[in-house]
Amino acid sequence: MKKSLIALAVLGAIAGAAQAQSSVTIYGIVDTGVTYTNKALNATTGKTGSKFALTSGNIQGSRLGFKGVEDLGGGLKAVFQLEAGFANDTGALQGDKGSTNLFRRKSVVGLSGDNFGTVLLGRQTDITDDVSQWTSVQDFGGVTGAVGHNLDRLEGTRTQNSIRYNTPSLSGFTASAIYGFGETAGQTTAGQSFGLGGQYANGPLGLFATYYQSKKGATPSDVSLTNATVFTAGNPGDTALKTFSLGASYQVGPARLYGNWSRVKQPLATTTGAVPGGLVPAGTFTIGSINNSKADIFELGTNYALTAPLHLLASVQYSKLTFVDAGSQKGKLTQFNLGTDYFLSKRTDLYAFASYLRAKDAINPGILGDTTGGSNNQTAVTVGIRHKF
Repeated sequence: MKKSLIALAVLGAIAGAAQAQSSVTIYGIVDTGVTYTNKALNATTGKTGSKFALTSGNIQGSRLGFKGVEDLGGGLKAVFQLEAGFANDTGALQGDKGSTNLFRRKSVVGLSGDNFGTVLLGRQTDITDDVSQWTSVQDFGGVTGAVGHNLDRLEGTRTQNSIRYNTPSLSGFTASAIYGFGETAGQTTAGQSFGLGGQYANGPLGLFATYYQSKKGATPSDVSLTNATVFTAGNPGDTALKTFSLGASYQVGPARLYGNWSRVKQPLATTTGAVPGGLVPAGTFTIGSINNSKADIFELGTNYALTAPLHLLASVQYSKLTFVDAGSQKGKLTQFNLGTDYFLSKRTDLYAFASYLRAKDAINPGILGDTTGGSNNQTAVTVGIRHKF
């Protein structure tokens, strides 16, 4: 009798394994447009002037991805996702500062369960990327990056060599934690990073709070440090970046209203160092360079559905900067954005944006990354198309 029961148990296990289902999905986004920018810097002549360009990934980075899931039974699933970024205006891979990493946007594998949540290992974003759905990043994408969202990570920055845990949803609340290994022998803190946060989505209301911290190292797990100018001060293991964000979004009839605040600190900031266009001149400062020790970034915006396919967009960003010098000099950046997004279908939309960025006592970082030299303001207009598949 016992042998019969054992045989039945084994056959049941084999049958369960045979019924396990797996699937792989190929997906992507192609987003490109024509952008006019005034007062853009010519790196060769050092002068500024008008510029027309075909720009890729204006709202969302153009990408090609693969994601899959295998049902292991008992509510347990194996999952993976590989995502490559590319510039569809040239067809080139879009890497980190010249890198040709194939799956630089995402490269993860892990386990997901109905009761315990999801654990992912690899190169991935933290929860600050997830909560960008409650910010201007959802509507304007990279247009608002240079004025602050690249710095506070809301536009999505990767942590490599990382492990991330996401909780299951509890009445609309989800939480997440991430840890990036610095992978330095004998010094665990060198290059490490970690972050945590939560978001609440219930009906028309969305709320979020996030924190992220990364440390200096020869190979920092925080990609924002590998992209930026290397901090010359401090030692491996010293905190290089801390960012905290709070935000809310609320749907009122056809209008989605949102607001958020981020504080970013760079404790290893120094008074001079390399920035786009050369060394930091005396008395000039920029949001992304190593002489920016603290930034408070505020944002308000709306997405108004005039009709089902036609959306009117508006937002304003204000960044208050503190720089490292004898007088702790302050600087300000203010950007206004107006736009429209027309959905031809669920997968294809046409968009148009107009933005004006003004700097006071700070280098103007430029809309969409076009620097402005000695000018304190810039205007950019983009018209484009996005297709999802």
